[in-house]
Amino acid sequence: MPGPLPDGAPVPVDGALPEAARAAVGRAGFGVYVHVPFCASRCGYCDFNTYTAAELGGGASRETYADTVLAELALARRVLGDAPPARVDTVFVGGGTPTLLPPADLARILAAVDRTWGLAPDAEVTTEANPESVDPRSLAALRAAGFTRISLGMQSSAPTVLRLLDRQHTAGRATAAVAEARAAGFDHVNLDLIYGTPGERAEDFADSLAAVVAAGVDHVSAYALIVEDGTRLAARMRRGEVPYPCDDVAADRYLAAEAALGAAGLGWYEVSNWAAAPAARCRHNLLYWAGADWWGLGPGAHSHVGGVRWWNVKHPAAYTRRLAEGVSPGAGREILDAAQRYTERVMLGLRLADGLALDALAPAGRRAAAGAAADGLLEPDALAAGRAVLTLRGRLLADGVIRTVLA
Repeated sequence: MPGPLPDGAPVPVDGALPEAARAAVGRAGFGVYVHVPFCASRCGYCDFNTYTAAELGGGASRETYADTVLAELALARRVLGDAPPARVDTVFVGGGTPTLLPPADLARILAAVDRTWGLAPDAEVTTEANPESVDPRSLAALRAAGFTRISLGMQSSAPTVLRLLDRQHTAGRATAAVAEARAAGFDHVNLDLIYGTPGERAEDFADSLAAVVAAGVDHVSAYALIVEDGTRLAARMRRGEVPYPCDDVAADRYLAAEAALGAAGLGWYEVSNWAAAPAARCRHNLLYWAGADWWGLGPGAHSHVGGVRWWNVKHPAAYTRRLAEGVSPGAGREILDAAQRYTERVMLGLRLADGLALDALAPAGRRAAAGAAADGLLEPDALAAGRAVLTLRGRLLADGVIRTVLA
């Protein structure tokens, strides 16, 4: 089940932001995230803020969800008032399974974002999708509505791995959906992979990588399996039915991904993400990693505007009820101080292939970076040029490198 929200200060009932935050909105770019919390079934590893029909209960429904999101969008427009962003650079619809909503509903939400703030002429508009939740007709409708990019949850091409993860699609469905998305006119298609699942063999992951490459996508995201408390998979592991993931195996899988994807012309630009060209990189995620602004619509969605971060109530029924009452769905917020901004800049910047400017680090951090380079974790040439850039070994130990330079 979904994990708890962070602690924070109360959000004003009207969602009002400090004037300094409103004045700064969009200076480093502005995006919109739309959370769609519905899934046909729950995957065994998932602790995202998603709900099956049985888990949803009363007070919220797929049929009226688009209208509820539009109500929050209207509130967002009131909050930003006469200090709107210059434009919306990116829109990302995530979940859950956004494509459980009719394409017409997703189109209505996108059109409302455009009416509210204006989409940039070159805006990147992404939707996530499970492979079994789309078909040629729905993909064509999404493309016609203005979606430019689709991210498909493949996870693996091995039937045994898909079964253990409780995925509903067949082994070949993800790559078939890629072909359908291309035929519908999507220039940018991502496939997600999960590696290190117990029982996954090296040849299983090699086959998954080969399938991704053969599909011809221009972006791949690959993540090590993380077992979260409260999930069905965690319970099975505690009972001894399934072994826990192995860090050494995960490292081997990462190296295999780098080798296969690199040979196919996809270069890493963030520790877990590879793209065929700069234009194929996920601009919405880059907006997050650059510390820009975004408004998150939907239950459990997080937002960041001008140094203020807040998050909505998690359950769709509570979210719907608050908006029906004309009050903000925000559950809590924090105003980031200088120390928090510094930590986040280092944490996010070091994960990127462009790295982090050395002068962004405190003196102790610069000294630690020199030590990390001596240990083979940061590129010596880049360091000499004034940037901290992870080596391949450093990517395997990225969290440790970040802790070192922040110490």
